[in-house]
Amino acid sequence: MITTKEATLIIRAATTKDAQAIADIWNPVIRNSVATFTNVEKLPSELKNMILERNRLNYGLYVAEVSDIILGFASYGPFRNGSGYARTMEHSIFMAPDAKRKGIGKALMEKLEKHARNTGVHTLIAGLSSENIGGIMFHTSLGYTQVADIKQAGFKFDRWYDLVLMQKLL
Repeated sequence: MITTKEATLIIRAATTKDAQAIADIWNPVIRNSVATFTNVEKLPSELKNMILERNRLNYGLYVAEVSDIILGFASYGPFRNGSGYARTMEHSIFMAPDAKRKGIGKALMEKLEKHARNTGVHTLIAGLSSENIGGIMFHTSLGYTQVADIKQAGFKFDRWYDLVLMQKLL
């Protein structure tokens, strides 16, 4: 919990009640940016199932909340299939536009990384569009290192984008 003069930031585990707020943050990113290469918007019903499944598998899924308003969320899940990859996870973090550059994303990631570390995760991977300079800078500031640049891995808005993989050993 972070307290400021204005309000208290709460980082907590997501519940199914957060599905609509998560969709409200995620879907504009899907529609309008290459921060994700998917073009299929998330339905609240799908997100409720995702939240239940992540909780069942003990994968972290957290929201950042100020004054009962969800400002961002972060989660992780398997990087690749197979038992040899069981301790390597890929994470995602998405923030409401007005929540960026206020320390909220950092607080979310600290909570997510702590959960991952406590459950035996050895490394977290971030996959970012090479054009997502803000995301790359954010992850670099958290100690992530670029380990790959996969050329033309994502296709969206009628063009190809490179995928940058960043890694942090926990």
